[in-house]
Amino acid sequence: MRLDMVPLPQPGHGEVRIRLEGCGVCASNLTPWAGPEWMQFPTPPGDLGHEGWGIVDALGEGVGALALGQRVAALSFRGYAEYDLAAADRVLPLPAALDAMPFPGEPLGCAMNIFARSGIEAGQDVAIIGIGFLGAILTRLVTEAGARVIAIARRPYALDLARRMGAAETIAMDDHAAIIARVAALTSGKFCPRVIEAVGKSWPLDLAGELTGERGRLIIAGYHQDGPRQVNMWLWNWRGIDVINAHERDLAIRTEGMRAALDAVMSGRIDLAALCTHRFPLERLGEALDATRDRPDGFLKAWVAP
Repeated sequence: MRLDMVPLPQPGHGEVRIRLEGCGVCASNLTPWAGPEWMQFPTPPGDLGHEGWGIVDALGEGVGALALGQRVAALSFRGYAEYDLAAADRVLPLPAALDAMPFPGEPLGCAMNIFARSGIEAGQDVAIIGIGFLGAILTRLVTEAGARVIAIARRPYALDLARRMGAAETIAMDDHAAIIARVAALTSGKFCPRVIEAVGKSWPLDLAGELTGERGRLIIAGYHQDGPRQVNMWLWNWRGIDVINAHERDLAIRTEGMRAALDAVMSGRIDLAALCTHRFPLERLGEALDATRDRPDGFLKAWVAP
């Protein structure tokens, strides 16, 4: 990783320039960070950073709804930098009450959209596999919806966090057969009508299928980018489960998710202070990515500040 001085980006029509205060570090960056042969390096300046927030410091032609000096979160895509550009309609103004808080709007909105796609109903048993940033938020949202969360995670810290977020049951993610047996016992052998896989690895996806009950819904929230997957299609067919890939690509839907996340933060449903755990200066982005990969004790979400 290196820092270069490059010309200040200039906003085009309908764009704003944001002087970044911070940018969240996403696990989707880990494959590029590993240096795959199919990518071109170096990437464009600031590339891969897509969880930024900061202050509007320049307005492009035709922008009327935003003001200079306004604090915002944005859907932009070169946020590992001091400045980034964003389309004005992909920018979310932030209230003064959040001035001291990091606000990685994109992943917060992602969590809200995954929850919306999950179809959670009160009284359901919901297994959530993987309690990281997304899994922790989903545990809170699902619990508040009146469902019983069975949280499954590898780290003791993550299991403790799941309990703080409202999980009724927690299971260490270490023994495939033992996890299945425990969930079967908790659900009288019916398994779960909703299972959210939030890891992005093959084994948790296999486990998720095993934990989904007949005519249940398996929601894939994990970002699977390290190769093809083989799934137990016999089991999925036999149980008649619905499989939901809960990743939104429509920028308008992602922006709506950010607005919903802001409402959840302002109402106290989401506690940002408990979620954004590790701050790094921009020049230590490599360390932030390593921490995102290695997940030291107490780690949930890294962000970098210029």
